[in-house]
Amino acid sequence: MRWLLRAVGALLVLGLLALGLLALVPSDRIAQAAAQQFERLTGRALQIEGDVSPRFWPVLGVTTGPVTVANADWSDEGPMFRAESLTVEINASALLGGEIRILGLRAERPQILLERAKDGRENWVFGGGGAAGEVSTETPGVGRAYTLEEGLIRGGTLRFIDHGTGQDIALDDVGARLAIPDFSGPFTLSAEALVQGQPVSLAAEAGVFSAFTEGRIVPLSLTAGVGGATVSFEGRGGWQPLAAEGALKAELSDLSGLAALAGGTAPDLPQGLGAQSLSVAGLLTLDGSGAAYLRQATIRADGNTITGEMDLKPGKDRPKLTANLSAGALALPGISGGQGGGAGGGMEAAGWPTDRIDVSALGLIDAEVALVAGSVDLGLVKFGETRVIMALDRARAVFDIRKLAAYGGAVTGEFVVNGRGGLSVGGKLALAGLQMQPLLVDVSGWDRLIAQGNLTLNFLGVGNSVDEIMRGLKGDGSLSLGKGELKGLDIGGMLRTLDAGYVGEGQKTIFDGVAASFSIVGGVLTNSDLKLVAPYVTATGAGEVGLGTRTLNYRLRPTALAGEDGSGGVMVPLLITGPWSKPSFKLDLETIAREKMEAEARAAEERLKAEAAAAEAKAKAELEAKLKEELGVEAVEGESLEEAAKRRAQEALDAEARRLLEGILGGN
Repeated sequence: MRWLLRAVGALLVLGLLALGLLALVPSDRIAQAAAQQFERLTGRALQIEGDVSPRFWPVLGVTTGPVTVANADWSDEGPMFRAESLTVEINASALLGGEIRILGLRAERPQILLERAKDGRENWVFGGGGAAGEVSTETPGVGRAYTLEEGLIRGGTLRFIDHGTGQDIALDDVGARLAIPDFSGPFTLSAEALVQGQPVSLAAEAGVFSAFTEGRIVPLSLTAGVGGATVSFEGRGGWQPLAAEGALKAELSDLSGLAALAGGTAPDLPQGLGAQSLSVAGLLTLDGSGAAYLRQATIRADGNTITGEMDLKPGKDRPKLTANLSAGALALPGISGGQGGGAGGGMEAAGWPTDRIDVSALGLIDAEVALVAGSVDLGLVKFGETRVIMALDRARAVFDIRKLAAYGGAVTGEFVVNGRGGLSVGGKLALAGLQMQPLLVDVSGWDRLIAQGNLTLNFLGVGNSVDEIMRGLKGDGSLSLGKGELKGLDIGGMLRTLDAGYVGEGQKTIFDGVAASFSIVGGVLTNSDLKLVAPYVTATGAGEVGLGTRTLNYRLRPTALAGEDGSGGVMVPLLITGPWSKPSFKLDLETIAREKMEAEARAAEERLKAEAAAAEAKAKAELEAKLKEELGVEAVEGESLEEAAKRRAQEALDAEARRLLEGILGGN
């Protein structure tokens, strides 16, 4: 920019000083001389078509035909600058006195093309003859002070192409006005344009024009608008390098214009983070390296107010934000996809919200943000004092929960929102000492469980809406409850009367504790080890809870009036089925009858086995007695009757053999 301002200024002064000779020199020679001088200064060819028309008194001026300035030699996009005509007017009497007072400088329908090559070269960086096109004190007109009453651009276009990123932005119907009343004093600039139908405006006032042309820091007041968004700055700044210090105010409720200016689409911010209103204010510092620092920052988003400090630094692929923020009460219902409890239908709702959750904003920036808040309302759930560190890397946000007071207890662990290639949410959470009734009221609108409990939960859900996430949820966890009360269901009454009507207003089951573990696959929670202990009832349970389909298919096996050892008592299975909005409770009498018959069959089988065993034992005893009495067979310890008989027979044979042998020997 320094080179551009100096070169244009030098060429302007050079042309103005030559205007007095225009009457004596043909217009084509004037155009040729101007083109040669411009190319020597910039290294770019200047072409002036048609006549060059001079005016002399009292206004000294010149009007050209179409003007074209060549682009950089590496570009094939056409000329860098093109205008239907240029007009320059100066105060002739002031010129005779040695002052340069420019009354008017106008460009009609200019077309300006700015490009950045893949290797980073920029077409607005000029280089020409002499010392690589550098403007020096030897350049005609350099160092001369001048004023400009009015510089105008009318009906222009401005296009920016970044061949490295593919960004292509076009501004149409560009109009601008520049006034420099004093070369060493303040100047004003105003401009307006359209980008994809969105209005763009700029109003700036800066001090010490001569210093600003050199890129030095000067007092600066700036207001810019894009669509419905506005940004204002009051302080001081310069552009070589880009540096500033002062008060910043930004109203960003309408981001469509800013997105169009950046060549993208506006993110759909969640409720609580700028869906209706978003503003930023603070003390801004640009240090000249591309980094920005905001101190004493105040962010207001949809009624939330957040204060703190923020640093924004450029990165290889995207900028990175580092912030320490604090807030009082935060309402962020958009993060969970809507309101909780009865506001979203709760247990009575036909299904989960199907609205698409847009997390495209996660990919715009990397971040590391520490947040301290007095309370946080996520719509679905509510928390008290909160201390969280959020790390955002390539559209994946990890919330490290350092302190999270909730429902009389505390939550620890981490929660992840991943926007890479869609949306997924997951986490590893431990909930300790939570009051279950207010928690379940907020989550589902269900108020029947009164107890303090602990919950561990590992989960992962993928989808672009709450409905998709819940239908695909997977994970595992465990639940334990202390003493409490289950309203609307009297399990003991059902067992005593075998009547499933003990449901509804006024019914309840008081218990001493509940424990269970569970797994989640495909949005279905499965449990097989529930254990409930109550003063006169114990119960086990197993079944499924359809988290995605919002259905129940669960079997509770309560036992009433059991003995101290847990045996005996009355056991009647209770089936809980149907949708969450209207569950059905049914005593499973068929199962009772079937289990009773199976038990009786097993008992009969055991009796038959016992009778057969007794008969066998009796017959064996009778046989043993007969063998002993008649044959003298008697089993010793560890010997069967058969073995005893064989032993006794063998003994008899041995005795008879000895007798025969003795007879034979005695006979000899």
